[in-house]
Amino acid sequence: MADDSISRKGGTPPVNSGRRRLIASATTLLAIPVIPRFAHAASIVAVRTWPADEYTRVTLEMDTELKAEHFTLDGPDRLVVDIEGLTLNSTLNELVSKVQSNDPYIGTVRVGQNRPGVVRLVLDLKQPVAPQVFTLKPIGEYKYRLVVDLYPKVAQDPLLAILDSKDPDPLADVLEQLAQQSGSAPVPTVKGQALPQTAQKPAPAASSKPQPRTTQPAPSPRRSGNILIALDAGHGGEDPGAIGPRGTREKDIVLSIARRLQRLIDATPGVKAYLTRDGDYFVPLHVRVQKARRVKADLFISIHADAWTKPTARGSSVYALSQNGATSTMARLMAKRENEADLIGGVNLGTHNAQVAKVLLDLSTAAQINDSMRVGGKVLGEIGKINRLHKRQVERAGFAVLKAPDIPSILVETAFISNPTEEQLLRSSKYQDQVARAMLTGIRGYFGDSPALARRS
Repeated sequence: MADDSISRKGGTPPVNSGRRRLIASATTLLAIPVIPRFAHAASIVAVRTWPADEYTRVTLEMDTELKAEHFTLDGPDRLVVDIEGLTLNSTLNELVSKVQSNDPYIGTVRVGQNRPGVVRLVLDLKQPVAPQVFTLKPIGEYKYRLVVDLYPKVAQDPLLAILDSKDPDPLADVLEQLAQQSGSAPVPTVKGQALPQTAQKPAPAASSKPQPRTTQPAPSPRRSGNILIALDAGHGGEDPGAIGPRGTREKDIVLSIARRLQRLIDATPGVKAYLTRDGDYFVPLHVRVQKARRVKADLFISIHADAWTKPTARGSSVYALSQNGATSTMARLMAKRENEADLIGGVNLGTHNAQVAKVLLDLSTAAQINDSMRVGGKVLGEIGKINRLHKRQVERAGFAVLKAPDIPSILVETAFISNPTEEQLLRSSKYQDQVARAMLTGIRGYFGDSPALARRS
């Protein structure tokens, strides 16, 4: 059976002093060729953990790319990671204290020098996982990174997350039917995961009134005026997004705005909001799109805070997808920056479901883009009432996160976080509320003008 112990076990039989000296001399001679390797041994410069219900990420940042091997053990569940070419240091020991008590996957971490040049990590797990271990090249402020992603053994279904919510859900019956449809969009999974079971409708409460019995199949879901809106807070986890002069991180601001808008939407009769991320963790771009498709969203809004090389740039913007090039140089550069989120956040595309990755291909339709331009115009008009606009029309570029073929999708740049004045605005609760209310008004105006667009089969 595999051993998860930190150090190799084993004893050395007693030997006489002369023999001991000979062995020591031979060992010294054998060690000479490998001295240069350890003289330049790599070191860990930072350790980070990103716990979330969807998955937990552990990141080891190093000054040199290293090779790692891993295996899992059960009874109890453990993940063992052996990192070659590494010597234990104080930074790596900090990983033990980085594990949070509310982490849904990691109980404790043990770190030790397993053998010369090999450090072993043992992660004591709270549940079985489908681990993904991979390395990332240097990018931006990051050096080499070794990433350990702990996904649940059974993939989580975004539909079930909505159904499990304690809040009253006007779309509960519709979503239950969607979850049971075999033709629904696939759930994002990684290698080693099992697909979740379809949602099971809970048994009705006991009642004296007899319930009618039927053998008819469930009808196709119809919204009947109910609208589901997917809100996508950009960046997260390893990817902080743009950072303002005062150190304000884009990922924190946009999540706060998304949560405010969610509360406003959920308080609106017949409308429900769904967050593609509800915490500080990284979500790959194609998974954001796939989540929105899985819950059959009527609208997808990705929320960001702009940045530019010059601190004088300011104003709010709204973007839609373009299949034929960007409408301006800035739109093209903004799309390039946002599309690089996967490189900074760190995604191992080889482990994700091929059907999910296909979402990033050229799937969008002219009708989707047309609807996106219409809702984008409504939202832009409302935001223009509370802040200066960087562009007075909806800009277009090839944003990967907007490539849902059947969902009108827009990306809102709420303000320039690189501008000191607008950074201060973005930090204020008042402005965050104003942006959320402006977006809600634009959304309501769009669906009010085009009720038939609320759901297209």
